[in-house]
Parts: sequence; structure tokens; C-alpha cells
Amino acid sequence: HGCTSLASITLPESVTQIDAHAFHGCTSLASITLPESVTQIGDQSFHGCTSLASITLPASVTQIGDQTFRDCTSLASITLPASVTQIGDQAFRDCASLASITIPASVTQIGGGAFSFCTSLASITIPESVTQIAEWAFSGCTSLASITLPESVTQIGGYAFNGCKSLASITIPKSVTQIGAWAFEGCASLASITLPASVTQIGREAFDGCTSLLSITIPSATVVDPSAFSEHTHVTRA
Repeated sequence: HGCTSLASITLPESVTQIDAHAFHGCTSLASITLPESVTQIGDQSFHGCTSLASITLPASVTQIGDQTFRDCTSLASITLPASVTQIGDQAFRDCASLASITIPASVTQIGGGAFSFCTSLASITIPESVTQIAEWAFSGCTSLASITLPESVTQIGGYAFNGCKSLASITIPKSVTQIGAWAFEGCASLASITLPASVTQIGREAFDGCTSLLSITIPSATVVDPSAFSEHTHVTRA
């Protein structure tokens, strides 16, 4: 923790867990090799490793803790093995150089704010194993132009895509029942969106500030907060 001159390290096969804050603030750490014995990467273990450009996670890792790679501003790519089932809250928050990431089909949970403010992230595909887009998950991903949501997703949390100003279109799968407050607020490029009949609730200011969204059709039974849409969006009922 805070070893600012540490540039590289190799961990032995005897290590099974990277504890919380283990390499937090090691600003010169450019590379690290994790052995196949590691199964868990603890909370904030690489938080603020601003020189870390890439890391390969072994196939033994099942969980990425909260804020594990937060503020790793040089991290341009990372491969998540098929063993990973959980991505913690704010795990990759503020990884400003992260342009792409593949989420394996083994992942069942993507934590709140997991990829928030990853300003270089242009596209992402969510696997069928994920049932919920957590709050703030992709908030502030200003380069995010496309995202594929699987039929397994039932809920889009509050602020999930807030401020994704490059997002031009998104298909909401027929499995979604709820769109949280401020979920798409400030998505200024969002020109079209189709809401399936499965959506029962749209939260407060969910599409506020979507200045390119000129019209939208709402399913007849959907409960819509009065502030869900901006004044310039023409709303009709199916």
C-alpha cells in the first residue's frame, strides 16, 4: 500500500488471495503477474495504480472486489477469465483509458458504478447471465456508443447510463420491467428507444436531458413518473 516506487512484482504460486488495499496507491506499478493459485482480488487492491497499463487475471479468479481497479487511469485492456462470477461496486470506476472489455458468460453480478466514468469505453456486451444493470453501472461513460442488453435483464437501475452522451440508440429487451430514476438522463445523442410492453415503471427524470429524443411510445400499462421525459419529447401511449 502506497509503495510509489514499486514498478513490477511477481507473486508466487502459494498466494491464493490479494487482500484489500494490497497495492493501493502504487503509482509506479506498471506490470504484475498473478499466479493461477489466486481466486479472489480484494477491495481496492489496485486502487490508484495509475501506471498499470494491462493485467492478466488467471483462470482461477472468481471475484473482483469493490473499487479493485478504480483510478487505474492507464489501464487500457483487461481480460476477465470465464471463472469470474462477480464484479464489485466501482471495480473499474475512472479507468479513463479502458476502451473495451469482454464480460464472460460466467458473470452474474455487475456491481453499482462498476464501469462508471470509463470515458474511453466505446461498446460493451452484457452476457445472458446478468439479470440487473446496477445503479451508476455505466454512468459517465461519455464514449459509450452502443451496448447490448440480454433478454435476462429485468431491471435497469438508477443512473445506470446517466451522462452517456454518445449513446445513440439502445434496445430494451422484453424482460425489463423497471427503468430507474435518472437511468438515461443526459444521453444527449439518444434519438430512438423502443420500450417493450414488459416495462411497468419508469422512474423520475429517467430520460431527462435526452435532447435528441423527440418522440417515444409508452406501453399502455406503464406507470411513468411525471418528470421522466423532457418537455421537448413527445410522449404517446401504445
